[in-house]
Amino acid sequence: MAEELVFYTNPMSRGRIARWMLEEIGQPYRTELLTFGETMKAPEYLSLNPMGKVPAIRHGNTVVTECAAICAYLAETFPEKGLAPRPEERAPYYRWMFFAAGPLESAVTMKALGFEIPTERLRMAGCGGFGDVMNTLEMAVSGSTYVTGERFTAADVYVGAHIGWGLGFGSIENRQAFVDYFGRISQREAYKRANALDDEAGKTMQAA
Repeated sequence: MAEELVFYTNPMSRGRIARWMLEEIGQPYRTELLTFGETMKAPEYLSLNPMGKVPAIRHGNTVVTECAAICAYLAETFPEKGLAPRPEERAPYYRWMFFAAGPLESAVTMKALGFEIPTERLRMAGCGGFGDVMNTLEMAVSGSTYVTGERFTAADVYVGAHIGWGLGFGSIENRQAFVDYFGRISQREAYKRANALDDEAGKTMQAA
């Protein structure tokens, strides 16, 4: 009997990234919708993720948190879906997934909060300056169809979700390279299914 796959999320969160990845792998999963500051901070969920944040997945007795880790775990656990990197793809795969999880998210969050790193202290910040991050991200999505080359992988789910979110909310620069890249990957059926499921979940939670 296959181990149960449970997805803990809120439709207005980074859980949308994990939902997209779950739809890409095509395995049955059960969704647990959590509320901010309430069920996310309840003892039952804190026993899974002490941070009290979503998303998280439970696969049998295995718990995985953090979106990039969830994407990588699912890609490797279900290799038949072809979303994990081939040997020659590993370097760009890990490079850009961790770039998005580290410098990109940090720089975007600081900018959204109105915090600007003083020029003389940029060397202290692991993310560097916002402009440098945007230039590097543009390089990541401009050299080939996908971030590892000509094949879609879990790294595109993670990097692409950040770009889609950033374009939608104006938290990243509206560069043509970003628009073109997200335009390619957002045509995937798994992305469309994930969005529809999260939109419906949002309506359900609002009505409750």
